[in-house]
Amino acid sequence: MVDSARMLSFDDERWHHLNGGYKTPFDPRPSLRNLESQQDTATAWQELWEDLHHQGDVGDASYASIPELVRIHRKGSAADWNLYALVAIIELARTESQNPEVPEWLRDDYFRSIQELAQMGTKDILSADESETKRAILSVIAIAKGLRTHGKFLVTYSEDELSGMEP
Repeated sequence: MVDSARMLSFDDERWHHLNGGYKTPFDPRPSLRNLESQQDTATAWQELWEDLHHQGDVGDASYASIPELVRIHRKGSAADWNLYALVAIIELARTESQNPEVPEWLRDDYFRSIQELAQMGTKDILSADESETKRAILSVIAIAKGLRTHGKFLVTYSEDELSGMEP
């Protein structure tokens, strides 16, 4: 197993200066805390989707959230489409358009977390029931193994959409 990622402490002042997908300040800690405590998780996921990724744009708050999401999952939360899909979407967006690089102080934790999530995904895939969840898990695994295009297709297109692309 990949060494568990070290996280940016929730008390760290840097959280106050991170930008989300709208390129404006966004502090994801309240939503992350709700996920961790299993309180109003639907709203927490909605906020994270809304503010960490916007039309292909991500920011350093998006990157800083990845180690926290993996840590929360590591503590025993069930495999969730939102987790795997959001991580895949953020990582795929990282190299697109005008998105910033992962800050140097976060790089090791960020990339280690993606590898750790892929390893957890190898177990989670066996118990996943929904095809969307399975595709999101496979997407993270593909991305972690350097198959970014495959990961993009897995997280972006449904089975029916992919079948429609056949010649």
